[in-house]
Amino acid sequence: MIDAIGWTSSFILVLMIATQIHKQWKSGTSEGVSKWLFIGQLAASTGFTIYSLLLRNWVFSVTNGVMLLSGVMGWAITVRQTRRARS
Repeated sequence: MIDAIGWTSSFILVLMIATQIHKQWKSGTSEGVSKWLFIGQLAASTGFTIYSLLLRNWVFSVTNGVMLLSGVMGWAITVRQTRRARS
């Protein structure tokens, strides 16, 4: 039951972030999105992923690993859209 709560919460968090990234990608603009948001997310997600792996907590390891990937995707979309806007 405890793991089910963790995995359900993880799914909700990842779904919400994925929805936001998809919206950003589909809209074709990253206006108002700070690069510092992604820098902070990448730093925090990297640290939390390592920490979770060292604790062998698989719920948090998977969640933080996916959050790290979402940060990379969000950053890449922002960079691409910013470059397009300048062209």
